[in-house]
Amino acid sequence: MNIRGKKGREGAELSVESLNDIMFFLLLFFLIVSTLANPNVIKLMLPSSKQSEQTSKKPISISVTGDKRYYIEKQEVPFDQLDAKLKTYLKRDEDLTIVLRLDQSLNIQDLTDVLQIGLNNHAKMVLATERTK
Repeated sequence: MNIRGKKGREGAELSVESLNDIMFFLLLFFLIVSTLANPNVIKLMLPSSKQSEQTSKKPISISVTGDKRYYIEKQEVPFDQLDAKLKTYLKRDEDLTIVLRLDQSLNIQDLTDVLQIGLNNHAKMVLATERTK
């Protein structure tokens, strides 16, 4: 039987001073990683513009790389099948906006070829640019 009592015993302590540092570094790590994530996998150098406008609806994007590879969203499509593939998107939503993302090294004829396909399908098309500072 223990008659002494609880005067001489010390309670258990938990040191949490270093927990603040660990949480700070984790927060910093995730902030840096989230800014590096790029939603578009297709690398393009867009032409620059002083003004930009955001669209409210979820548009689809047609991207054309410098070596003339065509993509609808992230799926590569040959140029001769671009018209048919675009029609399937427009059947689902007639009020669809298409964002054109063309590499700045391409010439005007490449732009007009894609614009002509959109004009034939009566689609709303917008040219994506990169905002200059």
